[in-house]
Amino acid sequence: MNELFRFLDILKKYKLTLIIIPLVTTIITYFLVRNLPNSYVSQAQVATGWVDGTQQQSVVGQVEDKDRINQKFSNLMEMMRMNRVLDQVAYQLIIHDLTSATPFKQWSKEVIALSDDEKAQALKVFREKAIGHQSLTLSKPSENKLFKLLKSMGYDAESLRNKQLIYRPSDSDFIVIQFESENPDLSALVVNLIASEVIEDYSTSLKENQLKANNFLSGMLVQKSDSLSQRMEKLRAYKIKNRVLNLTEQSKQLYTLVLEYDTKKQEAIEKTASYAGALNQINRKFDPQERSYIEAALSKVNQSIVDTKDELSSLYTLYINNDLDPRYKSSYDSLSRKLTAQINKSSDQYINNPLNTKQELINQKLNMEIQLDLTRYSINSLDKKLRSLNGQFETMVPKEADVQSLEMGIEIASKEYLDILNMYNQSTLESSFNVKMNVVQQGIPGLAQPSKKMLLVILSAIISFAFCVLVLFVIYFFDNSVISAQELANKTDVPVLGEVNYLVSPSVDLSALWNQETIAPHLLKFKNQLRSIRYEIELAMTDKILVITSISPTVGKTLVALSLALAWKMTNKKVLVIDGNFSNPNISRASTSKLYLEDFISGKLDLTLNHKAGSIDILSNKGGDTSLMELASRDVIQAKLDEAKTLYDLIIIETAALDDRNQSKEWILFSKNIVSVFAAGNSISERKKGQIAYLKETGSFIGWIINKVGNSEK
Repeated sequence: MNELFRFLDILKKYKLTLIIIPLVTTIITYFLVRNLPNSYVSQAQVATGWVDGTQQQSVVGQVEDKDRINQKFSNLMEMMRMNRVLDQVAYQLIIHDLTSATPFKQWSKEVIALSDDEKAQALKVFREKAIGHQSLTLSKPSENKLFKLLKSMGYDAESLRNKQLIYRPSDSDFIVIQFESENPDLSALVVNLIASEVIEDYSTSLKENQLKANNFLSGMLVQKSDSLSQRMEKLRAYKIKNRVLNLTEQSKQLYTLVLEYDTKKQEAIEKTASYAGALNQINRKFDPQERSYIEAALSKVNQSIVDTKDELSSLYTLYINNDLDPRYKSSYDSLSRKLTAQINKSSDQYINNPLNTKQELINQKLNMEIQLDLTRYSINSLDKKLRSLNGQFETMVPKEADVQSLEMGIEIASKEYLDILNMYNQSTLESSFNVKMNVVQQGIPGLAQPSKKMLLVILSAIISFAFCVLVLFVIYFFDNSVISAQELANKTDVPVLGEVNYLVSPSVDLSALWNQETIAPHLLKFKNQLRSIRYEIELAMTDKILVITSISPTVGKTLVALSLALAWKMTNKKVLVIDGNFSNPNISRASTSKLYLEDFISGKLDLTLNHKAGSIDILSNKGGDTSLMELASRDVIQAKLDEAKTLYDLIIIETAALDDRNQSKEWILFSKNIVSVFAAGNSISERKKGQIAYLKETGSFIGWIINKVGNSEK
């Protein structure tokens, strides 16, 4: 809180500065802005068609995300700020001003200085640049001169951009182009030129990109088509070379045949086992003699049956090897019927022995033997066929892998072809539509904007006042000066005996201050402050000698010393004031006393003849480059001071500042009461801290008297 009050005191001290500077700034601003031209604003709106569904012309119906749309708006607005666009606007403006009887702006000095030929040449170059959509080349001296011409008229890209405002209202489909100038027609023309130039530039760029995309996609489409055709031709050649029509179907049929032949083999094995078991049972029913008889009787009869069996076996082999061809099946059935007839015939011809009851059993045995032979032979044929079919199946596996690889390549190439075809069709379709961007609101000349002159004047006053406060705050923040008794006591840890206000008057009649009954309020306060200091010093003094010094010069020691002497005089005290400052004897200069310290020390002056009750005697010094110890020895000086103490109630000695420490230190040796005067507004540096430490070490330092309180000067 004290810091705040201190800062407010500083503001109060500089209140005239805080009033005068803003006032002067306000007056200057008023004269500067009073002749400012009026300002006119014009706006044009461009619809992009990227957000508004009614503007969508593409049948594809793509939905773009918000980030993508925002990026497109940002790119378009940056295009409106580009030098390339603003240069085209500048060309149209300068051509108008050079050719029209009513230019938008008054001609600049550079334009006025052009001759007719130079104007014609400049117009030619500007028109060529406008037609070619080119910018000026500043490295060429001639075109650099034209650029300076544009700049002098305020038509260069940077000047136009400073008065240009481009924004998108919320999330709408529109872009607002705004321009402010001192001419309403100029503002309207600029926004319209920017809008038309950007739309034309954007449309041209979009069409060129679409054409490049179509050409690129067309080339890619031809490449993918050729690649697909090559892969299909490669697959066809592979199938022809390897006699492959449909590997999937062929492998399925082959696998079916393998299963079928394997089933037949298992059936033949089962039949062979069953026939062999049945024959074994029949053979046990015959004894050796009967078996011999039957074989001898039937040897001739069975020969034809054996031949038929061989033919039947051969035919069965052909039937198996030809994948069960139906033609062989009918022949096999016919031959089987023949064999059955031969067996039946043989049964009528053979001669039975007395064991005629076993005739039927013999016929069954013959049939089973025939069937057993057939099944055994068919097993071998089926094994061969199965091995052949498995071999064919194994040769189809690598072909299947090759065909799948080729078909996968065709599938990938076909997908790439279809993707490119879709992209090409979409690009071709979109390129057939016109650009969706258009100007929905042309810029028109507007009314003059509310004047900003008064606002500028008010702002100048506010800103200048704030700047002054800021400067004062910076000064306050970095100011380490001491301006109050409390600050001095806190920073030095030494009590402050009192404070003395700064006296505005250059000189004060101290005698009149105590003798007059009616005095000014500030002098009355000054007198009361002296009384308070006198009282505090009397409480602290232990000796009649009081040394008044300071840690820096020009702090008002002389005024304080003389004022305190008068204060003690008013208490009917006999006071002796000694000017102990040889280098700067201000007391000696201010007084008319003819009593000199040098004469008193040397014994030439007798003070007993001069003093009286309630009086002040002043011992001046003759000045010069000297010191107290050079006048006499320490014992002599001590004796003279003791002599003075017997004659006076109080001896006040003003010494030099501690900057000249040898003189002050010599006087301090003879006193037990030291008071230091400190001027308000001074800071305490490191050197002064050392001097304060010295005063504390003496043991005789009783306190401070802070002088010039309320002074703005140090």
